[in-house]
Amino acid sequence: MQEGTGPQPNLVNLNETDLYLEEPWQDLRGLDVYDTNNDQIGSVEDVYVDRKQREARLLVVSAGGLLGVGKKYFLVPVQEVKRDLEGERLTVEHPKEKVTQSPEFNPDEGLKADLQRAVYAYYGHSYPT
Repeated sequence: MQEGTGPQPNLVNLNETDLYLEEPWQDLRGLDVYDTNNDQIGSVEDVYVDRKQREARLLVVSAGGLLGVGKKYFLVPVQEVKRDLEGERLTVEHPKEKVTQSPEFNPDEGLKADLQRAVYAYYGHSYPT
């Protein structure tokens, strides 16, 4: 599933596995995603999970489009979001433009190590090894 060079975290697409999360509340699929200005960015389409630790690491956030046409996908590290008290939505700790200008993700190509590195760098995090 992953391509690229160098060490890669052991991440799997939660939609494509029967893996369960250590903390079930980390399954954030379907939640709406908002920015710090309370503008809706999109929603969580999928979660990439560390297979060994069974913890969410990256969220696949879809944005834009009409009836699926023109929809774009972005990866957001889970440490960049907070869940509201009711648990019904997430807030990214950045303006909408920061998320929508991040490296675009193509779900059909799967998760590649070079894109993971770019996303973690974009949000100011070191790449997990």
